[in-house]
Parts: sequence; structure tokens; C-alpha cells
Amino acid sequence: MASFVDHVTLHARGGNGGAGVASFQKRKGKPRGRPNGGSGGNGGAVILCADPNVGTLLRYDRRPHWQAESGEHGEGELRHGSTGSDLTLIVPMGTLVRDAAGTLLADLVDEGQCVTVARGGHGGRGNAAFVTPKRRAPSFAEQGEYGDEHAVTLELQLLADAALVGYPNAGKSTLISRVSAATPEVADYPFTTLVPHLGVVAVDDREYVLADIPGLVEGAATGKGLGHDFLRHIERARALVVLLDPSDLQVDSPERQYQVLLAELAAHSPELAARPRLVVMNKVDLLDGDVVAPVGIDEEVLAVSGVTGDGLPALLHGIADRVDLARREAPARESYTLHRPLDVPFTVTRIEGVWVVTGRGAERAANLDDLTVPEAADLVARRLRFIGVDEALRAAGAEPGDDVRIGDLEFTFDESDPVTSGQ
Repeated sequence: MASFVDHVTLHARGGNGGAGVASFQKRKGKPRGRPNGGSGGNGGAVILCADPNVGTLLRYDRRPHWQAESGEHGEGELRHGSTGSDLTLIVPMGTLVRDAAGTLLADLVDEGQCVTVARGGHGGRGNAAFVTPKRRAPSFAEQGEYGDEHAVTLELQLLADAALVGYPNAGKSTLISRVSAATPEVADYPFTTLVPHLGVVAVDDREYVLADIPGLVEGAATGKGLGHDFLRHIERARALVVLLDPSDLQVDSPERQYQVLLAELAAHSPELAARPRLVVMNKVDLLDGDVVAPVGIDEEVLAVSGVTGDGLPALLHGIADRVDLARREAPARESYTLHRPLDVPFTVTRIEGVWVVTGRGAERAANLDDLTVPEAADLVARRLRFIGVDEALRAAGAEPGDDVRIGDLEFTFDESDPVTSGQ
């Protein structure tokens, strides 16, 4: 059986943009004719999309690094490089996507909902794109940009209408296999589910998704036992089925189990503990004599047997009623995608005596292939001046003669023309 993985770190990198090319149409007697350098293609993006046919994040646990296709370089004769294909990675519905700082970027609840986690780099323009009335034959082109590279955390929270909550070996797996098509591992010895299972339950004209959650033990909300890792899966459940096991009093009495389970749910999330619930005493087929309702539980308790099927019709209708109630009282959890503000074009910092300008805007402005060409150096100088790099350097304390670095470009700061001293 494949492993169930519900928490991974994914390293995503967008494709690099292709470089533009500087070339000229060759004509007899004119070794340098009309500029005809093509532009490079944009790099592809890395996109996550929710798919109902995927149930685990195992694929990304085994292979955490993914990169989209890069754009191709431009060529002469105005041949532009092709765009790199986006890389679409499918994830289970209910996947939370967070950035390295823990900010929630997306909650992929709906089928087909997608979020871009790494953008591709822009392709560089060929010299044909730089022709102007005053610049008739530019001999430079733009380099392609590198794609974004980000590490994002993926966390799966199962989408279920109701969740079975109980101690290990309370009979949750047997019960869900009896009332749905789910096929969890079941044994006649002390055994606890290691992975959640989902099953679709049909009751007359009603239908809901039931989840079998690994057993909880006292202290689960603070990290004890297997249940802590799976408490997150209960968070999306509209209703709870608290399953009690009266067959082994050496563990805990049904009353004690009830108290522990509700305390753990409340410790994890008070809102979760307040959701509609149904209390069920399972394994009544193992009891001698009549079934006695547990004392100290101030709500209705149903008696069932997942093995013989006794009491299951009432249980299934009871769950359906509580799911219907939860659907009326609380709207469905909506999908969520964070739309970030536009990137800051650049920042200025002082590192070991050098002014370092970082940011996509500044790097793009200086991204020409040959700054020994006066026209290219002049264009970069005007670009940097236009986006405010000169002003920002002065405001940070830069003085003429200071060294400045933008990506691979290093030059001496000169307010009149900051790139003419470039190296």
C-alpha cells in the first residue's frame, strides 16, 4: 500500500527566459544591414492545481525539486525563441500552500483551482526590438531572466463531511468499511489506523463523505501519539462522530474516553469541538447482557456494532442529519488564493563596502548582453535613472566613486552617468 503523506516541502523553480540575439541582415556590399535579432521566449511557471483523483502528497515527498521548462533563445532573421511550457503539478483537494515565511498563499479546495508558486523569467529582446529613429542599428540585446525559485510547504487537510473520532482500536476502520466502499486495513488484534480513509455513504437520497481518522490518545493536541499529525484532517469536517469502545475497560471507560476525546478536540480548536456531533458506543456485540448507556454523558448515545451491523441504519441517518444541520448553519469552506502586491522593483543595501541593488526591476533594467557598447551603457543608465536607482543610492548615502553591484554588473557610482565606469 502506498504511504500516506500529508505534509511536504516543495522546491519550485520557474523556467529561465531565453536570451535575445544581436544580428543583422547580410546584404552584398553591406556587411551590417538591417537589425534582425529575434527575442528569447519566456520561461514557464510552476503551477499547483487541485485534482480529486489525487489523495496524497507522496509524489512530492519522493521528488521535492521541480522546474518548469525554460524559453528558447532568439535567433537571426527575426526568429523568436519559443516560450517554455508551464509545469502543472496536481495536488489533492484540500491542500494548503504556504511560503517559507508561513504565509498562506492558497487553500486549494475546489477541483481545478490553481496557484502559481514560481514564475518564469521574461525572455530577453533581440536587437531588432531596440531600433528607434535615433538608434538605427543597435548591436546589443537583452539577456533572459532567471525564473523565480521558491520553497513552499504543502499541507493536506482532507475534505470530509463527517469524521470518526475515537481511541486507537475503537473500530473506526471496521465501521467505515461496513458503511462505504472504503477499504482500510482491519484486523482482529489491537491495531490502529495509520492513515486517514474517506468513504462515500449513501442514505436514501442523501450522500456524504465520512472520514476514518487515526486514533487519538490523551495528549494528542500537544503532540502525543499518532493522532496529533492527523488532527488537521478533522478541521474541515462539518460534523463529528465520537466513537466509544466499551469492550476493553482496562484502557478507559466509555465515560473517560468521551471526556478525553472532547478535551483533545477543544485543545486543538474550540470551534472544532463545538461542531454538531453524534456519540456512538461501538462493539456492543462483545458485551455480555443488555447494553447500558454510559453515565455522565449528557447527550444521546447510539449503540452499534460495526461487525454485525446492529444499529447502523440509525447511525447513518443520525450522521446525515448532523451534516445537513452543519451545511445549513455554516457555508462550505471557500477556496482561497492570496493575491500579492506587485514586487518592489529594487532594494539598496550596503554589503562589505559595496552598494548592492537587488530586485527584479533593477536587474531587468541592467540586463543587456554587452555594456561595452556605448549605446547599451547609455540605455541602462537611463533605465536605472527612470526607475529611481540613482535617487535611492543617494538617499542611502552613496557618493560618487562608490562601488555599486546589480546582479553581475559592477560599476562606479557617478550621478551624471552611473554606468559609464562599468566593468
